[in-house]
Amino acid sequence: MPLPPLSASQRAEALAKAAAARARRAELRDRLKRSEESLAAILALGQDDEVVGRMRVSALLQALPGIGRARAAQIMERLGIAASRRVRGLGPRQREALVAEFDGWPGRRDRIT
Repeated sequence: MPLPPLSASQRAEALAKAAAARARRAELRDRLKRSEESLAAILALGQDDEVVGRMRVSALLQALPGIGRARAAQIMERLGIAASRRVRGLGPRQREALVAEFDGWPGRRDRIT
C-alpha cells in the first residue's frame, strides 16, 4: 500500500520531525556511552517517550562502553530478546533481565533529564 501523497509543507514537517527524533536518539546513546545515564533509566523512559520507545534494543546495548554488535547479540539471545526488538516492545521480565545484566556496569547512574 503506497503512502499518501504529501504537500511540500507536510513533507518538510515530516522530515524535520524525523531529524529531531534521530538527534534525540543519538544524544541518548551518547549519554549512555559517556555513562551519564543508566540503561535502566533509558529503558524506563522508553515506556512513555515515543522517540525512545522506537529505539532498537541492540543499538542501545551497543552504545554501552565495551559492548559491540556481537556481544549485544549474544546478550540478547541469552536473555530471550529478539534481535529486532524495540525498547517499547520489551516485556517487564525482559527489562528486568537487562537491568540485572548491567547492574553495577562501570559508570552506572540512575537519573534521566
